[in-house]
Amino acid sequence: MPTGTGLDAQIGFGAESTWGTAVTPTRFIEFNSESLQKDVTWLEPSALHTGIKYKRASRIRQSRFSVSGDVEFDINTLGMGLFVRNMLGSAVTTTTLISGTAYKQVHTPGGLQGLGLTCQVGRPEPASGTVYPFTFAGCKVDKWAFTLKDNDTPSLKLTLDGRSESTATALTTASFLSGATTFDFSQATLKLGGTATTASGETTIASGVAAATIINSITITGDTKLAADRFGIGNAGLKAQQLENGIPTLTGKLDAEFGKTELYDVFSANTTVAMQLDLTGAVISGGNNYLFSIILPAVKLKSAQPNVKSADIVGMATDFEVYSDEVNPVIQIKIVSTESTTI
Repeated sequence: MPTGTGLDAQIGFGAESTWGTAVTPTRFIEFNSESLQKDVTWLEPSALHTGIKYKRASRIRQSRFSVSGDVEFDINTLGMGLFVRNMLGSAVTTTTLISGTAYKQVHTPGGLQGLGLTCQVGRPEPASGTVYPFTFAGCKVDKWAFTLKDNDTPSLKLTLDGRSESTATALTTASFLSGATTFDFSQATLKLGGTATTASGETTIASGVAAATIINSITITGDTKLAADRFGIGNAGLKAQQLENGIPTLTGKLDAEFGKTELYDVFSANTTVAMQLDLTGAVISGGNNYLFSIILPAVKLKSAQPNVKSADIVGMATDFEVYSDEVNPVIQIKIVSTESTTI
């Protein structure tokens, strides 16, 4: 029996063959929240008409249409490659066998042109219990945020910008990847320092040291910088494909206890430091575990001020930004899982 509540909601994604042309969702995920919406630009002419002082309904027009909003979900052991590819513009579309049933996918930044997602949200109506489909086409990842907090599961928030919404497309039956589970805080390690090198398309960090400072949370945020207002005459109020039109940024924040040598001195001396965050799950085969790994070869700590606010432990919010070291990829996200098919 339907509940008529969010318990019956679903969300699915599909990689578009042609940007802006909706496809049937093939990747369904468990999610925490979504705020996708159709955005309308209203034209309200204010020409004067004797005897009428209010705006006239007959003159109101809908001129431009767009889609925006967030989708937030936990980092799972399976199914994350599609989203990472669209976050970074990665060229990776298939996985690579490591050994046994363990496969890897190594994502680094590339171009976003041509990439597009169709996102379909099933939204339950309380009165009837009917789950209504809202299908959004031409979606690109405008911003994204990875967050890991003490005693919590890691999450990913995607801020999407899209072309169109349809409520006429039938709701696709949700199907989930068998065996998928979530990572958690206890599976995380954070290393600072060391030397980054890239060989055979994969970056590794040698001699990184596990953070000794108590770090309660980490956030890594990407801002793609898209031209999302390419409407133009003749497009019936729909936008053309969003294009990158600015320098993308990667920033982050560590919510930590005061650590002078490990964090404050690095900030004060303008030292460039490598950072590696690994989420390591169960063993797959051949000594290979499920893995979601983020490598940032060149990080600058931009703000790190320890302040005494009470008798409690002195904390320090440390903001950082990621830069190019002109040798290695600015960011690498590596996934190891049992997925052997197209991402």
